[in-house]
Amino acid sequence: MNTATSTVQQVTQVADHHTMLLVLGITGLLALAVLVVPLAARLKIPFTVMLAAVGVLIGLGTEFVLMLPGLGILHEFVTALNSLQITSDAVFFVFLPALVFESALSIDVRRLFDDLSPILMLAIVGLLISTAVIGFSMAALTHVPLLVCLLLGAIVSATDPVAVVAIFKDLGAPQRLAILVEGESLFNDATAIVVFTIISAMLLGQSDPTLLSGIAAFIKVFFGGIIVGYLAARLICFVLVHIGDSNLPRVTLTISLAYLSFIIAEHSLHVSGVMAVVTAALVLGSRGRSVITQSAWHGLEEVWEQVGFVANSVIFILVGLKVPSIMAAMTSQQFGWLGVLLLAGFVARFAIIFGLVPAMGRLGWSAQVSTGYRAVMFWGGLRGAVSLALALAVIENDGFAPQTQEFLGVMVTGFVLFTLAVNATTVSLVMRAFGLAKLGPADTAIRDRAFSKAMASVSERVKGTARAMHIGEEQTSLVVQPYEQLITASAQRVGENNLTDEEWLLIGLRMVCMNENKAYAKMLDQGEISSDTARSLFGHAADGMDSIKHGGLDAYLKDYRKKLGFHWHTKLAMALQRHLGITGLLAKNLANRFQVLEAKCTVLHNLRDNVVTQLTDMIGLAAAAKLQRVLEGRDLETEQALQVLRVCYPEYAKALEKRVLQQTAMRLELGQYNDMMANSLISKEVASKLKEDMGMRYEELKEDMELDLGLDAKELVSKMHFFQNLDQSVQHDIAKLLKPRLALPDEVIFEKDGPPDAMYFISSGAVRVELDNKTVIIGSGDFFGEMALLHQKPRMAGVVSDGFSELLVLHTKDFNEMLSKDDVLREQIEKIDRQRTIDNQYGAN
Repeated sequence: MNTATSTVQQVTQVADHHTMLLVLGITGLLALAVLVVPLAARLKIPFTVMLAAVGVLIGLGTEFVLMLPGLGILHEFVTALNSLQITSDAVFFVFLPALVFESALSIDVRRLFDDLSPILMLAIVGLLISTAVIGFSMAALTHVPLLVCLLLGAIVSATDPVAVVAIFKDLGAPQRLAILVEGESLFNDATAIVVFTIISAMLLGQSDPTLLSGIAAFIKVFFGGIIVGYLAARLICFVLVHIGDSNLPRVTLTISLAYLSFIIAEHSLHVSGVMAVVTAALVLGSRGRSVITQSAWHGLEEVWEQVGFVANSVIFILVGLKVPSIMAAMTSQQFGWLGVLLLAGFVARFAIIFGLVPAMGRLGWSAQVSTGYRAVMFWGGLRGAVSLALALAVIENDGFAPQTQEFLGVMVTGFVLFTLAVNATTVSLVMRAFGLAKLGPADTAIRDRAFSKAMASVSERVKGTARAMHIGEEQTSLVVQPYEQLITASAQRVGENNLTDEEWLLIGLRMVCMNENKAYAKMLDQGEISSDTARSLFGHAADGMDSIKHGGLDAYLKDYRKKLGFHWHTKLAMALQRHLGITGLLAKNLANRFQVLEAKCTVLHNLRDNVVTQLTDMIGLAAAAKLQRVLEGRDLETEQALQVLRVCYPEYAKALEKRVLQQTAMRLELGQYNDMMANSLISKEVASKLKEDMGMRYEELKEDMELDLGLDAKELVSKMHFFQNLDQSVQHDIAKLLKPRLALPDEVIFEKDGPPDAMYFISSGAVRVELDNKTVIIGSGDFFGEMALLHQKPRMAGVVSDGFSELLVLHTKDFNEMLSKDDVLREQIEKIDRQRTIDNQYGAN
């Protein structure tokens, strides 16, 4: 019994010591990474490169440190680091989902889609070309089997997003350049893993090495991952709306999304886990901002930045620790092969960047990419943790021959070290050589005016503080004088910029779009708009920015007017209502339009009255006056579009206005409780109870407001005075024949000389009958289109909806049936027809 107990205690002690070493290794490693941050900044070396270098140095000095006596905790720390063996599974299942998700989450999806063609071309076609060039070159010069060389080509063609994104953040690269390089790295990474998997299966005899089977496997794995990521992210977005206001569950849910999407795709469905994570992050980044409040979203981003920092720190140091053991077996012959590999890799990438990308631009498949951008894309194609993880996967797999494992391990590690040591440390020089680190003329002018305004404000406030504190003029002058000198120098620079008033107007419009987006975010935070409405508004503001960038003022005016119209989704909803009688989607679209226009009017009023005044110092009086006129015109047109909706649906408009006031009251009440708690007038417990009671009183605000389109045929027939004298049974029969239809403002109901296929009754609204010599407006209770049916002749006039119009459509067959059953109704229609014929003839004469 004592022996058994002693054995258990020994096992427990060993386990405890192992756990202690694990905790010591990870926490010590993170502390070491924190110390590397200021060192990397001082030496002006990218943080990730410095981490890898520290890992290599520790790996080289481990045996020496362990031989020294009396080091205590340092000895245990080095022992702990040695016990942290990095494996391919650890990289793929622990670090990669977090790193890829964090990188993709910060990408502007709209900007990504602007350059999606070159990104996908580089990530898919470019990688395949690079794989082939490297594979055939290495096979020809090293006499290593072709499939092994192609596998090497796939591994080293992966531009690692972990390394690239970290370095571009440090350098502050231009947005489009960062999107191009980061986007390529993320998709390229997934492509490389897919190609690696396919070639590995061929090498191990698990699949037939045919071109068709390879293409089929690639399509399945790559696009299967996209589908998994999209569905997972949409599900998470739905759940985020319903899990309360606490940010902790939201962050936890997004962490689950990153890992579950990867594991389900990679392990369960055998499709690309990386593409699943990339897609999930992009969808969440696109929709998440309109699902949760902006403050909650910023909190989520901060957590993911921390996760990314921790994962980056651990993986690059651990990868560095692994390098000495892999490179120890390198021979002089392999050193020469590494030179061939580097040459083939860089030649292939040069051909892709300077051949494929410009060709796409000339063919009109993508926007042109400048020479400077292409140079940075070429030199910034770094390799890192992903390439090493793929090499480790080969080294750990006993199915590969030992010489293959050694060859791939040495070649990949050497290639990665070269790009980190040379490319990563010099990419900033390439950016400076092409002037990519400089501000453009517009940004320079904004900087100068902002600096001048800030210095003037600081100078005046310092003088005010001096007067309030009774500080003498001599001391005040000593402090203020440097600022006044800066103001003078800045004013000279401001006077030297050559921007025209039109250019300043565009700068002002961009500032307005940013303020507009911020105002919508605030409305979402305060519960004044729904997530669907916020998503539409954010998209409209972003489209406005794009139109200014690509087409200036004319494009901006055209874009916002287009947004006041009706888009394909509304027209699709209209088609469903007219042909299938489905009204739900149309009601949802119009309700969203109602809320979008209400929010735009509110924000535009504020922009017109307040923001433009604030921008005057930045853009000048002339540009500010033009900007004021543009916003006044936009405000007026938006108000008119909203008024058309209010006239058609007055009850919904009143309900919407009531809800806005209720939300304002709720926000003010909540502010009162927070102020009382901050001033210690009530305790936290009392405040929580008051907020709980308030939430119950405003429970109805959580429910979506439904818009009743009023398209029930029976109700429409009963409201029309034309049918009111008929028996209810007759009205019921007529309602069966009539098909409700909602006509949009300025929608052509039928054109002149069109076929006599139906007549129309106006339940509410009005239409314009456009005759050759005049236009006649007829409204609720009237009808039109009957003359063509009675005389079986083409239409004598075109008819256009004047605002929203609720119509009842009676097709030719049903028209004849209705008149044959009711002589009184037939007589009424024929009487009006005769009168209209006389009126038309009189008008023509």
